[in-house]
Amino acid sequence: MMKNSIRCFLYFLICSLGAPFIAAQGTMHTASNAQALPVTKISLFSSGLAYYEHSGTLNAPSVIALPFKMNAVNDALMSLIINDPASANPSVHYQSPQTLLHSLKSLKIDLSDDPGIADIVGRLRGAEVEINAPAAISGRILGVEYRPKSMPPSVMGGQAAEPWLSLLTGQGIRAFNLMDVTSLSFKDPQIDSDIRRALDIIASSRNADSRDLAVNLPGNGSRRVSLSYVVPAPVWKVSYRLDLGQGEDAQPLFQGWAIIDNDGDSDWRQVELSLVAGRPASFIQNLYPPYYLSRPTLPLAIAGAAAGETHDQGYIELHYSGNSSPASSAAKRASAPAMMAEAAEYMIADEDSARARLAGGVIETAGAAAAGDQFEFTIKNPVNIDRQTSAMLPLVETAIEARKTLIFSGANAAGRNINPRLGAELTNTSGMKLPAGPITVYDGGTYAGDALIQFWNENEKRFISYGEDLSVTGTVMRDVSRTMISVAVSQGVMTLNRSEEYITEYTFKNNSSLSKPLLIEHPKNPGTFLEAPEADEQTPLSYRFTVTLRPERELTVLVLETRPLMERINLLQLRPASFLSYASSQEIPPRVKEALQQAVNLRTAVVDAENAAALAENRRLELIQEQDRIRKNLEAAGNQTPQGQEYLRRMMSLDTSIDNLGPEIERLKANTAGAQKALDDYLNGLNL
Repeated sequence: MMKNSIRCFLYFLICSLGAPFIAAQGTMHTASNAQALPVTKISLFSSGLAYYEHSGTLNAPSVIALPFKMNAVNDALMSLIINDPASANPSVHYQSPQTLLHSLKSLKIDLSDDPGIADIVGRLRGAEVEINAPAAISGRILGVEYRPKSMPPSVMGGQAAEPWLSLLTGQGIRAFNLMDVTSLSFKDPQIDSDIRRALDIIASSRNADSRDLAVNLPGNGSRRVSLSYVVPAPVWKVSYRLDLGQGEDAQPLFQGWAIIDNDGDSDWRQVELSLVAGRPASFIQNLYPPYYLSRPTLPLAIAGAAAGETHDQGYIELHYSGNSSPASSAAKRASAPAMMAEAAEYMIADEDSARARLAGGVIETAGAAAAGDQFEFTIKNPVNIDRQTSAMLPLVETAIEARKTLIFSGANAAGRNINPRLGAELTNTSGMKLPAGPITVYDGGTYAGDALIQFWNENEKRFISYGEDLSVTGTVMRDVSRTMISVAVSQGVMTLNRSEEYITEYTFKNNSSLSKPLLIEHPKNPGTFLEAPEADEQTPLSYRFTVTLRPERELTVLVLETRPLMERINLLQLRPASFLSYASSQEIPPRVKEALQQAVNLRTAVVDAENAAALAENRRLELIQEQDRIRKNLEAAGNQTPQGQEYLRRMMSLDTSIDNLGPEIERLKANTAGAQKALDDYLNGLNL
């Protein structure tokens, strides 16, 4: 109850300040004194953007209010174009996210925290006011205090606090119950102005979901003005209808409708609407909130003595030369001033030319013919769409080329019966680039199914499918084999050239009494080449073959693809078992098999020689180990004992055996080297 009374008093305070404040804050105009400029043109892009153009005739300096949703302010600030021939210095003002709080806190009276009248008066201690309580009394504010007030016993608590205003008047300090004060006004006009300004800021920021851009156009006289910008918008959608007609001579009819959404807070009235199919590059730059950069804090440079430093002699060399002779150095020193002057003249001339380019006022842009993949549809008549509503508008209606066909995809179809798709081959003869969308297909005067189509260029041929033909079944069988093409041996390397063959067998059975065209989409096998049959056309992922299914017949189509494989084998490092494997292979020609068999014999000789040398070397190691064992026994028994004499005799015998093995091992190693050389010479000399 107390709070409501204080709010009522605040209402009387506001009313006592006069009419609501509607004026400029510096040069900023609010929406209260701004006028609207009607939307006359809208272009919706399939990439989720919209181009808006406001235009009209102005006769005097004006402020145009442009309301935007919060998520569109950045785009509006980045793309806004002002076209007013009479305004040399137009400007745009708006509230940043911190405007409300910072602006309210900067005023002499702070309303940022929704204060009551007691808080407002208490914050203005020392200000001179005039109140009616009920007589008119003037004085300066000393402060506000709360005094207890007795309440009826029925009221919970039995006590409450009332705000009392203390004023320094001509009769001394006097206290007044704020509940009894009917009006209050400040003698300081700046406080009155700040109160009005604070209320104006609060009123203009009431809608937290939108912001107004106030476009200030100071021009005079009657002139045509336009404002344009790009903001996010719902993606316009398209849906098509395809009527294949009835009978063989029927002309297929293609119809497209655009679905438009007006999600704004204003109605579209007599708007020129364009729909653009394309994908322009677009991004959001966060221009709306203020940015502050942090800077380092450095100590004051006012104390201490400067340290002594020495500095080397400097020079300027504009051009590098590898000639460092004294004469060339002197020439460079002599030409340095002229070179510096030339560089300065070039820099000035370049700066002037850049400034001239910027100030020229003419910027060439791409013409309509260079719009790339974008295509614009302009609705024939002006459009009226209410705010927060949608509409479906005609986009295209034309006769096109269409040929019905079945479509069978060989991808993921192996080993099972599947039905081919009902489809049609369409050619875009509308003269338009048509955006992607769904197609509802009608055939024989009734609904036949739904299809999808991607972006469709002019005169481009596309296939669509909208159902399955249950009267036709198809199966796919696949097989892989390898065939040896050639074998070559040169300088110890055998090269095997093979061909890997992929055979796909398509079998179709037409159970109906009608002949039907069929399009086979055979998936491409990476790295292979199509051998047969010849494809009618191909896509990046498949080959296409066109066949005709005769009534109540089967049809088999074989597709052959090959992949070349090459294997290089170093015969010098091949093991005997691998030699035998290649020598016995049925893929190897007889001449090569004979050569490989001879290589097997030579390789066997090398292995035998290596084994003999290894055995001799192992025998010598065994004798040396036995000799070491006996030597240890001799040391333990002593060489004067009978046992020691026996150990000494055996060591001498082992020495003789070890000495005799040395020449034998050398001979066996020489045999191994000779056998290896014979093998290497033979393999390196082969040329088959």
